[in-house]
Amino acid sequence: MQDKVTTLFKAIADPKRRAIFHALIIASSALSITQIVNKFDISRQGVTKHIKTLEEAGLVSINSKGRERFCYPNAKPLQEINKWLKFYEQFWTDSLDSLGDYLDNKKA
Repeated sequence: MQDKVTTLFKAIADPKRRAIFHALIIASSALSITQIVNKFDISRQGVTKHIKTLEEAGLVSINSKGRERFCYPNAKPLQEINKWLKFYEQFWTDSLDSLGDYLDNKKA
């Protein structure tokens, strides 16, 4: 089984999935799968596959109302990626600070 970060990166790796997720976030409300299909030049089956990947990552939840299925965005899981990136941001900050200290000591 994939870890959360891997699952999230997989979900946002595809530009179409990012666009679908972005459309849901911008809408500030649920969109039906039909509404999403109408926004993109993708088949309904293609949109459904993308939404399933987003759902597996926790970025979308789906609720049925009558015959229509509505997608709700959830940006909270992206905090996992932010935590992952912060580690590397700190690594590079520390590395560049060390390099700066080394170069400053070489000049002296």
